[in-house]
Amino acid sequence: MEKKRYTDEELEEFRQIIQEKLDNAVTIYNSMMDQLQKSNQNDDSDTAPTYKVLEEGLATQSKEELIQFAQRQQKFIQGLKGALLRIQNKTYGIDRITGELIPKERLRIVPHATLSVESKNARKNKKE
Repeated sequence: MEKKRYTDEELEEFRQIIQEKLDNAVTIYNSMMDQLQKSNQNDDSDTAPTYKVLEEGLATQSKEELIQFAQRQQKFIQGLKGALLRIQNKTYGIDRITGELIPKERLRIVPHATLSVESKNARKNKKE
């Protein structure tokens, strides 16, 4: 008989992996937000000579990149929190399209996955 869900022991193993990734992700996110906060504080740039324009342009670009990265990090954090909730509900690791178990190897690499590679590819091919 094919297994329909991961055992409590397996779920606990995944919970630990996810919690560690979540802790790291939150630390990185907070660090980015601190950096953005500091870049928003007043400095001497309003009195700086015009040759600083290029430098400010680069600072603006990297600030925008940092904002984009922070948004991706926030989305990753939400995905990990969702995975923890699915562990709690004992629905973790179940492909949301086929209802089959997502292979452990995939979950170890992408712990917040809700689709197997096959389902994800099939879905992507359908959209094209």
